[in-house]
Amino acid sequence: MTPQKKALGVHLLTATGAVLSMLAMLAAVEAKWSLMFLWLVVAFIVDGVDGPLARRYGVKTNAPMIDGVLMDLIIDYLTYVFIPAFALFKSDLLPGWTGWIAIIVITYGSVLYFADTRMKTKDNSFAGFPGCWNMLAIVIFALQPDFWVTLGIVVVLAATMFTPLKFIHPVRTRRWRAVSLPVTLAWTAFAGWSAWTNFNPGAFVHAGLALTSLYLVFAGIAQQIVPERR
Repeated sequence: MTPQKKALGVHLLTATGAVLSMLAMLAAVEAKWSLMFLWLVVAFIVDGVDGPLARRYGVKTNAPMIDGVLMDLIIDYLTYVFIPAFALFKSDLLPGWTGWIAIIVITYGSVLYFADTRMKTKDNSFAGFPGCWNMLAIVIFALQPDFWVTLGIVVVLAATMFTPLKFIHPVRTRRWRAVSLPVTLAWTAFAGWSAWTNFNPGAFVHAGLALTSLYLVFAGIAQQIVPERR
């Protein structure tokens, strides 16, 4: 297979995220939350592998007629932002006016963040919370904290999108990657199992989901506090 065909194949793989987002949205409209999150987990996996494949096969050189970065951002907004915000609102986990606040700050803040050319740091981490609301939403559905706690987390994370606080990219951030990548794989497994079991996976999975989420949220900030050894 030629390099051009391999690069085009990566673009086609990325594009499947649009189909997965539609399947997730159809499930969400029918309040089939477990099915919705299963599709989002599959989309999360695709998003995790298409980037390394794109760099390996040089899509910018071998398939430049398709803007993979733009396509990825469009799909990410659907799967990371729009559908999770809809789910938090329609599921009544954020009742009344709290749901309205959540969907406004999530969608409005995220579209500004996604268009910000300063969103990436020099070490390929994110400057500010990278709008991974799909990850937050599945944790909220699984753990179901008090709605005041949920609203507080949403507002705080939305505010951090416009701060210099660092959030790691599990694949591209080199520092602590030997830990970050396995933690991300574990998070994906916990999240997938939670959705598969209709958010009743047991205490072990709940604890694993909470702990891996805390690592992914605070690892980048910890890296800013702890100086890197040279």
